[in-house]
Amino acid sequence: MASAGAGYDLSPTTFSPDGRIFQVSYAQKSVSTSGTSLGILCSDGVVLACEKLKNSKMLLPSSGRRLHSVGAGYACAVTGFASDGRQIVNRAREEVSSYKDTYGILPPPSVLADRLGHYVHYFTLHGALRPFGATATVASYDSDMKECKLHQIDPSGTCHSYYACAAGKGRQGAKTELEKLDLTTLTVEQAIKEAARIVLTTRDEKDKDMELEIATLAEGDKYQFKMCGKEVVSEALKWAGEQLEEDMEEDDDE
Repeated sequence: MASAGAGYDLSPTTFSPDGRIFQVSYAQKSVSTSGTSLGILCSDGVVLACEKLKNSKMLLPSSGRRLHSVGAGYACAVTGFASDGRQIVNRAREEVSSYKDTYGILPPPSVLADRLGHYVHYFTLHGALRPFGATATVASYDSDMKECKLHQIDPSGTCHSYYACAAGKGRQGAKTELEKLDLTTLTVEQAIKEAARIVLTTRDEKDKDMELEIATLAEGDKYQFKMCGKEVVSEALKWAGEQLEEDMEEDDDE
């Protein structure tokens, strides 16, 4: 039996009769099978977290990072194909550098996010190219408005601003958990623990071993990119595990 996308999935420039672009859908599917990434806008900064699935026990912890600095006051989390995500990160760095060279200031968060969205979208417009199989979550600090922003760009090039967002395998479950948080009062320190809890909540017992990466743009660090150390991540995972055990005990009691 012929596939539903037969004849319409050979190029990202071709619409199917029901209005879909299958190449973009396939790229989004590659993201949905990757590790979960989160972005949380807090009262005193932004927290990014990413579940990095370990394909081999021989890999070094620093290999294949999913969280990156793209400039002073900017951070990016990528999930999906790591190589595709790396190209988006490199483009973000180029955009920050180019904007500063041209205008003498760092780009506003919305400008950087829009430019990345245009770049990603460009790869859905030409038959000789393919869409990026990665979703980028960009955290940034607006020095003029004195506030942090959180944007997400998906493989179609669509860009949205969020209070909190998720991508990857556990996206739906993570979104449900994020909606339960009081983001108006949540601090970066609390959000680190909540991010670890949400990642553990959305994991399946059959999933591969993982390494949790967490980074922040916090007021205490003057909104500069900071990767959380092993001790901070381990403490957050320990707290998250205890919370999940308590929730399971409460469910058993009921």
